[in-house]
Amino acid sequence: MSVSVSSSGTVDQVDVRGPRFAAWVTTAVLVAVLIVATFSTPAAGVLLAVQTLVFALGAVFGPRRSPYGRLFATLVAPRVGAPTETEPVPPLRFAQLVGFVFAAVGTVGFLAGAAVLGSVAAGFALFAALLNAAFGLCLGCRIYPLVARLRPASF
Repeated sequence: MSVSVSSSGTVDQVDVRGPRFAAWVTTAVLVAVLIVATFSTPAAGVLLAVQTLVFALGAVFGPRRSPYGRLFATLVAPRVGAPTETEPVPPLRFAQLVGFVFAAVGTVGFLAGAAVLGSVAAGFALFAALLNAAFGLCLGCRIYPLVARLRPASF
């Protein structure tokens, strides 16, 4: 994963409210996945596959160009005013990658008929999303510095 650096040489920053908004939407989707899973694991797999795609887009393109980031920028940001606090993009992209991994495992589980695997993986993703949404605690962002130190310097 590359680091987003602006033309001035600083790490790209985003309004903290955008990722928290995305975490609330993600939380709602993952709750829906777990509810749907009680009736139909294939339907839960399809719904989780959509969320997996959202995570993938967030990891690749960053929070501003992810589907929920665009929704925030279009519908919410114009109504809440200028940001008062920002956070760096690279940890957020990493968090989306971690979400992608859990959601992908859950999707495969549901679509393969392994409801327990799908539910556990979706549950872990839900736990992380809810922590971010409700308390502003991004687990992927907390893990990012540890992983960044383990990367070879050539990245």
